[in-house]
Amino acid sequence: MAGDWGALGLALGLGLVCGAAAWMAMRPVFGHEILSRRNFRNRELPVAGGLALVAGVVVAGSLWVLARVLVDDSGASGPEISVGLAVVGFGLLGFVDDILGSGQDRGFRGHVRGLLHGRLGAGGLKLVGGGALAVVVASVGGSSPAWLFVDAVLIALAANLFNLFDLAPGRALKISAVVFVVIAVAGGATATLRAPAVAVGAALALAWPDLRERVMLGDTGANPLGAVIGLAVVLTASPTTRLLVMVGLVVLNAASEVVSFSRIIERVALLRMFDRLGRMP
Repeated sequence: MAGDWGALGLALGLGLVCGAAAWMAMRPVFGHEILSRRNFRNRELPVAGGLALVAGVVVAGSLWVLARVLVDDSGASGPEISVGLAVVGFGLLGFVDDILGSGQDRGFRGHVRGLLHGRLGAGGLKLVGGGALAVVVASVGGSSPAWLFVDAVLIALAANLFNLFDLAPGRALKISAVVFVVIAVAGGATATLRAPAVAVGAALALAWPDLRERVMLGDTGANPLGAVIGLAVVLTASPTTRLLVMVGLVVLNAASEVVSFSRIIERVALLRMFDRLGRMP
């Protein structure tokens, strides 16, 4: 058990270092005017900070697999490939929405309404593409045919939910850290969590610039982060637990259409304190 936790910490640290290096190297990219957006405080910031997350995971994953090849001549495992697909695929879909999204059809109902009217906007593309990608990610991750639908829906809904959380600096990153710890404790820090740990570590490298309002995570970062958290559940939990988690995600995603998570957080003292932790006053 101690060895599993040590390897998990190593994977998290590798992702953190590579994510931080990617953020530093890509800062000139974030200065491009095409990425400029106004945040909740009406300040102009670069969006799509998740590009550093994607780059960090790609670099860290490559180093991790290369080290394994040199040590025991083994290649990438199913969980490692599925995490890579989730991060790159959902990151790309999120980036398209960050850059090209018009806001005409917002929310799940808005995207569906747009599709029914023959409009395939950036959000609709993310909805359709994310669902298809979730099937591939779950399959590569080892989901059985009988549970493939449940696991794919879980991953897709988790990706969307974290995008809904990304409405305040650092919120999605804080929630991902807490949820990942819960998953690791519940699953006993198994080896299958090492690949998701790399992605979570790369995301946490953006915590400080996100909290200090130097960049916004954007759909480019929130979508792949949520997908990886969902995949971590798929990789470690029992079928019954995965079904319950999927139902919970359905409820939360549906609730987001009629209630504001931000307002709920502001009304609950403990949640409000956690949400504001590290943020600018």
